[in-house]
Amino acid sequence: MIHLSEAVRLLHINWILLRHGLDEVILATHLFRPIRFILYLSPWYWLRRDKLPPYPVRVRRALEDLGPIFVKFGQILSTRRDLIPTELADELSKLQDAVPPFPGDQARKIIEKAYGHPIEDVLDDFEETPMASASIAQVHAATLKNGKKVVVKVLRPDIERTIRRDVGLLHIIAALANKYWKEGRRLRPQEVVADYEKTILDELDLQREAANAAQLRRNWEGSDILFVPDVYWDLTRKNVLVLERISGTPVSEVESLKTQGVSMKKLGEQGVEIFFTQVFRDNFFHADMHPGPIFVEPSGRYIAVDFGIVGSLTIEDQRYLAENLLAFFNRDYYRVAELHVESEWVPKDTRVDEFEAAIRSVCEPIFNKPLSEISFGHFLLNLFQTARRFNMEVQPQLVLLQKTLLYIEGLGRQLYPELDLWTTAKPFMERWMEEQVGPKAFVQKLRRNLPKMTEHAADIPILAHKVLNDASQGRLVVNWQSESLEQMREELQTSQRNTIEAITGASMLVSGSLLLTLGPSVMLSAAVVTTAGIALGIGGSAILLRSWLRA
Repeated sequence: MIHLSEAVRLLHINWILLRHGLDEVILATHLFRPIRFILYLSPWYWLRRDKLPPYPVRVRRALEDLGPIFVKFGQILSTRRDLIPTELADELSKLQDAVPPFPGDQARKIIEKAYGHPIEDVLDDFEETPMASASIAQVHAATLKNGKKVVVKVLRPDIERTIRRDVGLLHIIAALANKYWKEGRRLRPQEVVADYEKTILDELDLQREAANAAQLRRNWEGSDILFVPDVYWDLTRKNVLVLERISGTPVSEVESLKTQGVSMKKLGEQGVEIFFTQVFRDNFFHADMHPGPIFVEPSGRYIAVDFGIVGSLTIEDQRYLAENLLAFFNRDYYRVAELHVESEWVPKDTRVDEFEAAIRSVCEPIFNKPLSEISFGHFLLNLFQTARRFNMEVQPQLVLLQKTLLYIEGLGRQLYPELDLWTTAKPFMERWMEEQVGPKAFVQKLRRNLPKMTEHAADIPILAHKVLNDASQGRLVVNWQSESLEQMREELQTSQRNTIEAITGASMLVSGSLLLTLGPSVMLSAAVVTTAGIALGIGGSAILLRSWLRA
């Protein structure tokens, strides 16, 4: 049931849509389609039609007017190129997560409440004017008592309530779209909103972000190509995060970096190296690597901040990705199709030859371009879209990977347009495959499992002796369970119960009928016999009815 406040907010959303000329979104639904003719009869509709900007631009502007939560939703939606048209995704990717800051004294009060005492007890200096402001939080510069420079990230006041309200509305809109919009089931709006809800609620926990930062820092400790700032855990709370302050040039300021003598070619290649190392070596990657949270030191070393969104893959996902990309590089489309079926990403009964032909039709045109012009991200997108026609369910972690890959690729070519991402990435994939399936992988797996093997090795002779002794004396019992057999057993038991109930019910019904027949001829207890007959008849009928319904 929709509350009054939600109804008012929905009316506001509809007003914003109408103001941006998106009335076709509302009137395209089955709910309003019968009255759509009224719009077409309106002179206002025809007069303004030629003045409206393209549809994707109108969608972007409407989301900007609806507020930061919808802006963030649009940003995430822009990564779902497997669901929305490319031109809409390109336009939504222009959305900027920048909102006016909230007052610095309010940030001070939030911090003091989190610590339980005045801010001066912890910090020597706290700058109330924020360094940066976004939809979820804002960042302030500060200095610790020991003189160390830090940044303090503070969640916006009442942001969780605002997010839950707007996400609740998105769920309502998604449910209506799924029910009344003809494209609803194909685009799966409810699934998209659920993914968004999980992502944005995770960003509300700054301790979780701190843990992500600590893991990335540990993975890149001592690296000369990536620096991750340290976390001050004793000062970090769920709504307050304190990090080491960094100094660098935003990666988007290319001319400034060139002035500092930073090699653009090296910077572009190292960005690709960082990403694939995170994916294939660490299996823990920074999944929000757009230019905003990335800085560069004068030495050319990257600095990463903002760790709210990270991703990881299973070993199976990693192998799927590496083998597919290597097979694609070698134009082995049959292997690409085979991998999808083997990993059950598409149904087992999918014909590999048909799937191979579909993949070839998508991939061959790509190879007409030089390797330096081939987009990794768009290749994955085309692969997912083709596989979806064969009922492939794209995993959320791979969608996150694809989004990050598009960011990395775009950033790398912004820095160095001639960047050959394939040549840079291929060694990482080949090295990972060698480590996973070669002799080296066998030795490493044996080394990992050795403690467990030695722990139980001493028990093996005793267990073997017991099994052989029980077998020789006829005491060996094998307990074997099968879901199919268990289901069959339950069905047989149900069938037997139904049969018994049916026989019992029929017997009671026949007995009741006989008693009703004999009742008048029994002189002394005719009323008793008749009553008993009626009771048996009703009871028998009820039992029969229940057994039939259960069957």
